[in-house]
Amino acid sequence: MSLKLIPPQVLPPLDEDFRPAILANQNFQREVESVGVRTVIGVERSGGEVSRFETKVYPEGHPNFESNYQYIERIVKFLLWQRGGHTLHVGGSPKIAEYLKKAYSRQGSQKFDFDFMGTQVYEKEFSVISCGMDEVPASRETGKLLGRNLQGHRIGFDLGASDRKVSAVVDGTPIYSEEVIWEPRKNTDPEYHYREVMTALKTAASKMPRVDAIGGSSAGIYIDNRPMVASLFRGISQEKFSEIKNMFLRIRDELGVPLEVINDGDVTALAGSMSIEDNGILGIALGSSEAAGYVNMEGHIMGWLNELAFAPIDYSPNAPVEEWSGDKGCGASYFSQQCVFRLAPKAGIEIPADVTDAEKLKFVQERLEAGHEGALKIWQSMGVYLGYGIAHYADFYDIKHVLILGRCTSGRGGDLLLEGAKKVFETEFPDLVGKIELHLPDEKIRRVGQSVAAASLPAI
Repeated sequence: MSLKLIPPQVLPPLDEDFRPAILANQNFQREVESVGVRTVIGVERSGGEVSRFETKVYPEGHPNFESNYQYIERIVKFLLWQRGGHTLHVGGSPKIAEYLKKAYSRQGSQKFDFDFMGTQVYEKEFSVISCGMDEVPASRETGKLLGRNLQGHRIGFDLGASDRKVSAVVDGTPIYSEEVIWEPRKNTDPEYHYREVMTALKTAASKMPRVDAIGGSSAGIYIDNRPMVASLFRGISQEKFSEIKNMFLRIRDELGVPLEVINDGDVTALAGSMSIEDNGILGIALGSSEAAGYVNMEGHIMGWLNELAFAPIDYSPNAPVEEWSGDKGCGASYFSQQCVFRLAPKAGIEIPADVTDAEKLKFVQERLEAGHEGALKIWQSMGVYLGYGIAHYADFYDIKHVLILGRCTSGRGGDLLLEGAKKVFETEFPDLVGKIELHLPDEKIRRVGQSVAAASLPAI
């Protein structure tokens, strides 16, 4: 690891090895400033959309040239999981492009990302193209003009792992809502999922004289109303998954009304934006994993992946390995119940092994509420992670507000998370203190619920 790692001024009480990505990147830019040359990264995704990221690196022939490799590779990793992409255009040094081509290949260190972003999400082989800086495609970030459409008779739904929610919404006001327990992960028949969703929609439709539009949210990666990867459908075989990919298109055609379904994190951010009546909102949910959503400064949902659970925020060689992707230092290990379970042994807390994850989290949270010193240090550590993580996110998102949600924020935990993040801002990033406002959900933010925000997605 030739990239120089910088110890944080605010150290997590239970993680002395933590080396924030933001500090390494800032230090790299300071050191390269006087000798650096431009490099342009273009990440292309469906619909010809392109995200560009420009930075400076050491020129070829410089003794520190090889430190470029890790610096650029970690930025590429972040961009892929933040914005998504099937083709990487690398403008600048051919050596950097060649390094990335080897890393993001079928046999490379990032073979998981190569396969996932290519065949699974965008249904084409992932590729890296070396080119001149002027040959990198121009930025094309149109975003989706989704949401804030409240007029008419609408249905909003949210598909969760344990229950499905649906609401009938008339001119922005829910007139009927229900939650129904279901078991999507265990069911291997695509027709089960189709029937359950249709039953929910028809129930809501029966409460109104007509249906003008339908909007929904669900965990997973959705591209043009098609679920490409989603834990809800993990029981569906690859042979039958095409039926799931086209399920919402089928429902839209059968019901004959506009329908939009997107990532639940984006709908949460949209609900927050509609409630506080401002834009530039990044929502981060600390639950079983890390979920995120973003509404840009113009109030648009961008069609990005926002899968920050798999985006790196810690460059330490001793950082925890994310169990699914196999990469180190990714958000899921710091902003979720996984972090609580990881730090519990260091905090002197032995969690019962024979209970559910929800019960494990509740067990540690009860210790926190009782004033257990080790539990206190867990949430203090997470607060420090959050501060450095948000500072890192601010290099990739234009942010005015960060909304902190999820089970890990309940009770005393939420206040500790905000205290830790604010301490990091004041110590390391004073320029962010007045620029980014941190929020826990309050009544003002809850004013527009998930169902209303989801129902508002399609334009009529």
